[in-house]
Amino acid sequence: MEAAATMAIVLANGGGKPPNWPDFVGTVTLVLRDGKWSEQEASIFVPGDIISVKQGDIIQADACLLEGDVLKIDQAALTGESLPVTKNPDDHVFSGSTCKQGEIDVVVIATGLHTFFGKAAHLVDSTSNVGHFQQMLTSIGNFCIVSIGIGMVIEFVLTIF
Repeated sequence: MEAAATMAIVLANGGGKPPNWPDFVGTVTLVLRDGKWSEQEASIFVPGDIISVKQGDIIQADACLLEGDVLKIDQAALTGESLPVTKNPDDHVFSGSTCKQGEIDVVVIATGLHTFFGKAAHLVDSTSNVGHFQQMLTSIGNFCIVSIGIGMVIEFVLTIF
């Protein structure tokens, strides 16, 4: 996250244009820590931090909504739902979701590999099972390679004689 924020500032859009400030702002968020609101990078969030979420923000950790507006959250990347979901106070929102409407404070309940997204990524990464579709693709690929090899040998033999 630090590298992304730095690159957004260091690398200008080119042609004498100013740095890409929206990308920089997207990597930092207002956090209530020690009784004070401050802008913090998402990489330092810990459970118990209170984050201000507003329209357009990408939620950087799993969190529970506190008192405030009803939110419309786009979590299509996680759940496949095509429309934003309405979230009320005390509901959970997931890391990687985008706030489409509303503004509310949330309390961080999980970060990193402990988030819904992190657990899903870990499960996908840790599986060693090969599905039927993958087996079929491997079989077809092997058949094609062997067929091409045999065809090349036959072509080579026919050109010599």
